[in-house]
Amino acid sequence: MDWNDQAILLSARPYGETAALALVLTRDHGRHAGLLHGAQSARHRALLEPGNLLAAGWRARLADQLGTWSLELERAYAAPLLDDPLRLACLASACALLDGLLADREPHPGLFDATLALFEALSTEVWAEIYVRWEVGLLEEVGFGLDLSRCAVSGRSAQDLFTGNDGLSHVSPRTGRAVSISAAEPYKDKLLPLPPFLLGLSDGGPAEVMRGLTLTGHFLDRSAFAQRHAEVPAARARFVERYGRTHGLLADVG
Repeated sequence: MDWNDQAILLSARPYGETAALALVLTRDHGRHAGLLHGAQSARHRALLEPGNLLAAGWRARLADQLGTWSLELERAYAAPLLDDPLRLACLASACALLDGLLADREPHPGLFDATLALFEALSTEVWAEIYVRWEVGLLEEVGFGLDLSRCAVSGRSAQDLFTGNDGLSHVSPRTGRAVSISAAEPYKDKLLPLPPFLLGLSDGGPAEVMRGLTLTGHFLDRSAFAQRHAEVPAARARFVERYGRTHGLLADVG
C-alpha cells in the first residue's frame, strides 16, 4: 500500500543507527508516522526540521504497519526564523500541539490549511494574534471549542449585546461559554478575560495576546490534554514565557 500527500513535519527522533521516526500532519491522511531511512545524512537532516512543508510518499505492505517515508522539501518555514527566536518558538509550539493532540490517521484538511496559513503569517506584524486564533480553532477541531456567539447567562447574541453596549467580556473556565459585562460582574474573579480581538472588536496587541494565550492555555491544559492524561507540551510553555518576557507581561494578565 502506498500514497502521496503534502505533509507538515511535526517531530522526528532517531530510530536505530541510521533511520528516524518522523511524525507528520498530512492534508488527507492526518497525523501519520513512518520511518525515514538514511535520516542521518546531511540531505535528510535538512528535511527533519519541525514546520517544514514536505512532499511525502508513504509505503507499507499493510495499512496498519508503520511504513516508510520518501520525503522532499517544498518549503522550509523554520529557516527564515532562525534569527527571530520568538517567532521560531511560536512555530515549535504549533507543531508540538498538533503532535500531542491529534489522533493517528484522522484527516484534518481544514486544520492543515490553517496551520500553513499560520506559518505564512509568521512573516507579518499580526502573527501573534493569528496564532491565538489558530489555538482557538485547534480546540474546536479536537472537540473543545469555545462558544463566543452569545452570553451563557442571558442567551443574548454577541451582536445584540454589542449594540446594547453590554458586550461579551469573559469566558467560563468550566464550560468555555462567553459571558457579557453585566453578567460577569459578580463573578469576574472566577472567569477568564476574553480579549476583544477574538470578537473582531480591536486590533489586539501584546496584552490582549497574553490574555488570549491564558484563555486557550486553560482549555488546552484542563480539557484537551487532560482527556489524554497528558501535559501541555513544554514547547508551548516556552513560547508563552518568551512572549510574555519579550513584552514585559505575565502569562496571567487580568
